Amino acid sequence: MEIKGKNTSFLLDLLNIFLEILIKYSYNNKKCPLSLPLTDSGKGGYSMEERTFKITSKNSNVPLKIAHGHFATNHSHVNYYIDMTTLKTRQSEAEAAAKALVPHYIANTVVDTIVCLDGTQVIGAYLAQELNHSGFMSINAHQTIYVVTPEYDANGQMIFRDNIQPMIRGKHVLILMASVTTGITVRKSAECIQYYGGIAAGVSSIFSAVDEVEGMRVNAIFTGDDVPGYETYTSHECPMCRQGQKVDALVNSYGYSKL
Repeated sequence: MEIKGKNTSFLLDLLNIFLEILIKYSYNNKKCPLSLPLTDSGKGGYSMEERTFKITSKNSNVPLKIAHGHFATNHSHVNYYIDMTTLKTRQSEAEAAAKALVPHYIANTVVDTIVCLDGTQVIGAYLAQELNHSGFMSINAHQTIYVVTPEYDANGQMIFRDNIQPMIRGKHVLILMASVTTGITVRKSAECIQYYGGIAAGVSSIFSAVDEVEGMRVNAIFTGDDVPGYETYTSHECPMCRQGQKVDALVNSYGYSKL
C-alpha cells in the first residue's frame, strides 16, 4: 500500500503506534508477532530500531531488547535478534543481570574463575562481587574470584595465554555468556577449559534457548519461553529460507549487520 499526500507522516506515525501495540500484545499473550520486512528507515518497511521492543525478566526486572525477523548467526538461523548491548555496557543493567544470576547457584558451589564470553566482562565483574558477597567458596589463595576473557586463534579456537593459565588450571570455572542458542559454543568452551586443566563448574547466560549442554545446566535470566515464538534452525532446515524470506541481518555477540 502506497500512502500519498500531506497526511503521510501522520499515517505512518499512527501505523507505527499500532505495530508497537500489536507486538506488545503478542508478547503478553505468548504469540508470535507479525513478521514485517526490515529496511532502512525512510525507505518503507520497518528498520531494526523501529521493530525493537523491550521485555523484562519475571523475577528480577532485568530489561532485554528483542526484534522479530530472519537472522543468521554463526551456527544457526533464528527468528529473533536478542540485543544485549546496554546489558553488557550500562553499569546499572550489568549489575542487575549479575544479581539475577546468583540465585541459580547454591551456597556451597565453588567458583574460582569466571570466563567471560560475548563481551560480558562488566557483568562478570559484578557477578564475581555478588558471589563473594553471597558467601560462595573459592580455593584461590586470596579468597577472591578471577574474571578472565579468552583469546581466539585464526581458526576460532579459544586459547589462554601462559599468564592466564594458572587462573584456569585446577580451578572451578564458571562460563558466562550473553546468549546460548545451539550449545556449540558452550561445548567448545568446556572442552577448552578441560584442556587447560580446569573444571567446568557451570554455565550462566543472559538468554538461552536450551536448558542444558553435555549434561551441564544452563542457568539463564531469559529462556525461549520468555520470548514469544522464539525458534532456532540449522541453516539448511530454516523454514524462512525455504519460503524465500531474505535474511534481515547477520548477528553475533558484537551486534548486527543489516543486509
